[in-house]
Amino acid sequence: MMRYADAYRYGKDALEAAQVAEAKLDARLLLEAVCGTAGNDLLVHGDRELSREQEERYREWIALRASRIPLQHITGVQEFMGLEFLVNEHVLIPRQDTEILVEEVLRELTDGSRILDLCTGSGCILLSLLNYSNDCAGTGSDISEKALETARRNAQKLGISAQFLQSDLFDEVEGRYDFIVSNPPYIASGEIPGLMEEVRLHEPLCALDGHEDGLFFYRSIIAESPEHLVRGGSLYLEIGWDQGAAVKALMEENGFHEVRVTKDYAGLDRVVSGVWF
Repeated sequence: MMRYADAYRYGKDALEAAQVAEAKLDARLLLEAVCGTAGNDLLVHGDRELSREQEERYREWIALRASRIPLQHITGVQEFMGLEFLVNEHVLIPRQDTEILVEEVLRELTDGSRILDLCTGSGCILLSLLNYSNDCAGTGSDISEKALETARRNAQKLGISAQFLQSDLFDEVEGRYDFIVSNPPYIASGEIPGLMEEVRLHEPLCALDGHEDGLFFYRSIIAESPEHLVRGGSLYLEIGWDQGAAVKALMEENGFHEVRVTKDYAGLDRVVSGVWF
């Protein structure tokens, strides 16, 4: 039988040999997911033995990760804003950078607001906003029905009430909202071949590709948002690190006020927001 510490070393060595980034971290996280253990178990209980089933699953998961399957697709979950979300190949894996968007909206969100989340994917943005507010109503839209199925499962798992709608941006959206939020596809098409294999091959292309210059969806969202915002309503957009000035200009050209760019914890532009009067 394989001991816990030996299993970790096996996984680490296998992932390092496969040149997986953060091999040590991924080996530990996969081991913890298989065994239901915590971060300090490697030090405190390194001599405990894995069951045969645990050892077999761990070897299988290490092989999957070595083949560049994202860790979150193997475990099926990802933490975001302190909540655990189901993820799969149909949705983008929630990233810490996107928490900046949620935190910025929460600063202004008032009880009873109506929220629209375009390109909702797993629903992590909308469901986080609803979880940390009171009496707000939320709608998440996405062009992918498979993504919406995942979002609905996350809402059920978290016990949060939300509406999910299949729509190409605003096509099927009705009514007006106090807040419109979105993390749309924003990677320029020419940059996609250079992405990490985990992203390029295993995350949905339709959630990544922002067309020729990466700004295609921002132009549409910014132009059409006024028809779906109440007076005094706000639009919040996650952006790529080099898109702050361009998206800010688009919002100002389309009549938004109080437009500002917010940086992430690395000091890079991450969110552009503005108010519609």
